[in-house]
Order: sequence, then structure tokens, then C-alpha cells
Amino acid sequence: MRRHWPLHSVRVRLALWYTAALTVVLVLYAGGVFVFLKHHLSTELDRQLHDDFEVVEQMLERTPEGGVRWRADPHHEGSEYSKYTDNRQWLEVWSPEGQLLYGSPASGKAELGPAPLGSQDAPGPVSLTLPGDIHIRLLQGSYAVGGLLVVIRVARSEGPLRHALRIFLLVLVLGLPLAVGMAGLGGYALARHTLAPVGRMADQASMITAERLGERLPVENPADELGHLAAVFNQTFARLERSFAQMRRFTADASHELRTPLTAIRSVGEVGLRVPRDEKAYREIIGNMLEEVDRLRHLVEGLLMLSRADAGYVKLTPEPVDLAALAREVAHHLGVLAEEKQQSLAVEAMKPVHVWVDRLVLRQAIINFVDNAIKYSAEKAHIRVVVTEHLQGASLEVTDTGPGIAPQHREHIFDRFYRVDKARSREQGGTGLGLSIARWAVEAHGGHIELESEECRGSTFRIVLPVSSSQPSPGC
Repeated sequence: MRRHWPLHSVRVRLALWYTAALTVVLVLYAGGVFVFLKHHLSTELDRQLHDDFEVVEQMLERTPEGGVRWRADPHHEGSEYSKYTDNRQWLEVWSPEGQLLYGSPASGKAELGPAPLGSQDAPGPVSLTLPGDIHIRLLQGSYAVGGLLVVIRVARSEGPLRHALRIFLLVLVLGLPLAVGMAGLGGYALARHTLAPVGRMADQASMITAERLGERLPVENPADELGHLAAVFNQTFARLERSFAQMRRFTADASHELRTPLTAIRSVGEVGLRVPRDEKAYREIIGNMLEEVDRLRHLVEGLLMLSRADAGYVKLTPEPVDLAALAREVAHHLGVLAEEKQQSLAVEAMKPVHVWVDRLVLRQAIINFVDNAIKYSAEKAHIRVVVTEHLQGASLEVTDTGPGIAPQHREHIFDRFYRVDKARSREQGGTGLGLSIARWAVEAHGGHIELESEECRGSTFRIVLPVSSSQPSPGC
């Protein structure tokens, strides 16, 4: 596979940023070293000038003629004077009036000249440029030699200092581009190596389709950021896989549930048309067809409700509601069904429990729970609806004495079209959407549903509404 270096590539941008940052650091570091080296060499040169000045003060003496001379033999081997014979150091002694009293051998060296009037006592060494583009460092000061006031001027060439700085700059000029180039290549190699897992994840992700949602990205190092990113993507793919599976199952179940009443309507109609019948028979056939139509209507309404809820089209209109009164209303509404099975339906509430909810939406959830309790409880069973208030909010419990729910079914009991006993549920007219609608209605108010069940002894469905639903804000 051919590789390119586009500027929008992350690895190229990382390499460029790394190179730019390292270049700035190297330039600042080189500048700091240059300034330090120059300061160090200048300080050392000034220290040498002060040493020279002290030596000259000790070695000068006054002559009988009124001049000054070197105290020892200037030509003696090892004499301090011998170092002034080269072209790198100067020594001159001047009178305050500008007369040269003593000087190191010329040897072709440029003369320092007398000190300007009023500047015999300079505060420290200064840099001067002599004729011939000779750069020196000069130190001068007044001194009395045998009672004779003189001006001593000592100097050293700045040539070695400047030469050392030029060599250092040359090394920097030649070495810095090389270091920057190596840093750029190293940065690109480092970025390429670091981002290699991203490329492998991208290649793997491009192979994951709706038919291959079981594939996962490689997680080479779960402890680093890229490993965490791959793990997050894998979790996302797992959720997508579950969502696709749920959608396929929902589509298949919805198709089956819709086909069942339609098939029944068609079958009843075809049977009714095979032979001539009397009015009573036709009325019975039409009644059976209307029952299936009613069942189909409930199914379509439930599907429409859940679809609108998933799309966020259902808008809640919260209002203060007495949960105990709402439970009694539902019990009165479904009391006829309980009476048909000689069941007792009781609502237990110590006091009014006010919640801030959408009355119609929450009423539908309570109806679904109570209706299921009536359907799945035996004749002459006792069904309790208990409303309580606590610090966390409010709760409503619906307890029946039905067959209970096995542990393997409790996790899926709120899934759409899920039935514990499909044949029995269909015979009793259930659509498999009641608990799904109830869960959405409760969760839409920030609450949750708790299930406690024991096989052959019954179940308890508990609606728990949080404080935000139980205590409305002032002025709402």
C-alpha cells in the first residue's frame, strides 16, 4: 500500500509539531549556552586583566630621572614582563598630562594611546577597536609609583575569545539543522509507531458491517489511551449488535403479531362466505372479526406509542397528581375484570401522596400492571395496590398471587413482545407491549421499576418515582 505525506495526516502533523517544538528548545538552549559561554569568557578575560594590573603595580618602580621602569630584568626567563612582548597583551604607563612613560616592546603592535582627560580611573574593563581592526579589552587606573602619579593601561586581545565564539557558532550552524532533521525523522517514526494501532483499528473497523457486528477491534494495550479508545469502540459495537438484534427480533415479532389477527380475520371471513348462513350466524362471525380488529387496533396503538416515544415525539405535561387517588381510579376502572374472576382488588394508602407527573401516561402504566395482575392471578385471588411515600420519593406496588416469574425470564420481561407463556398470553388477549409501555412511562418521569417474584407464589411490580417527580418546584 502506497504511503503519502499529506499535511492533514495526524502522524505528519505530530512530527511537524514535535520538530518545531524541539527546534525552539534547541535554539533557546543554544542561545543560552552562547550567552553563558560569552559571559564566562569575558569574565575570565576581565579577571586576567585585573591580575595583570596588580602585577604591574608591584613590578613598576621610579627611576632617578623621574620616569618608571620594570623592577626586575625584563629579559629574564620566566619574568612576568615577557608575556607583554607578544601581540596579545599590552602594557603602557602614561602621565596624567598624556606623556608615555613606559610601554611594552612594540613588536609592531598598535599603541593604546593616552587615556582621555578625566577618564583615568575607569569603572572597569572596556572593549576597544584599535587601528587595523584589532579588538582588545582594556583596563586602566591611576597609581602612584614612588610618589609619581601615573596612569596604568593594560589590555589583552579579544581575538581568542572571538575565535572561540566563532567556532561555537559554526558548530551550532552546522549541527542545528542536522539535529532538527534527525528530530523530524525520529518524530515521524515515533508518531508512526505510536499511531500504528489506530491504523489497524481503522482497517478492522472498515470490515465491520451490519452482517458482521460480532467483530471487535484489537486491544493491544488496555492500559494506554489507544487501548481505552478501542475498548470504548468495542463497547459501542456491542451495543449496536444488541440494538440490531433487538430490532430484528422486534421486526419479526411485530410481523408475527400483526399477521395473527389478520389471518384470523381472513379465516373467519372465508369460513363465513363458504355457505349461506342466517342473520345470527353472520352477526357472530362479524363479532369475531371485530374482536380481532380490536386486538389489532390495540397492537398498532402500542407500536405507535413506543415508536413515538423512541423518537422523542411524546411530550409530557406534568401536573400535581395524588398517586393514591390515581390508584383508586384505576382499581375502580378495572374492578369489573376482577369481579368476573371473583378477585378482590384493594388499594392501600395511609395518606395522599402527591407527585408531579403526566397523569395520562402514568395512569396507562398503572393500568398495565393491574391488568396483568388480574389476568395472571387465579380466581378468588387477592390483589393489592400499595401507595407509600418515603424520603427518596414515592412508590406504588402491585402485588398478585399469580404463577410468578422464573428467574431466567425476569431480565427480559420488559422487552417488547416478550412473553413467558406465549400461548396463554395470546389467549388472554395480550399484545406483549404492556410492560414495555409501562417501563417507558415510568422512566420518562425519571423513575424505575423493581420486580420481586417467586414462582408459584406471585409477583410484585414496584413503581419508584424520585424526589424530582414527587416534589415539584415552586411556581411550576
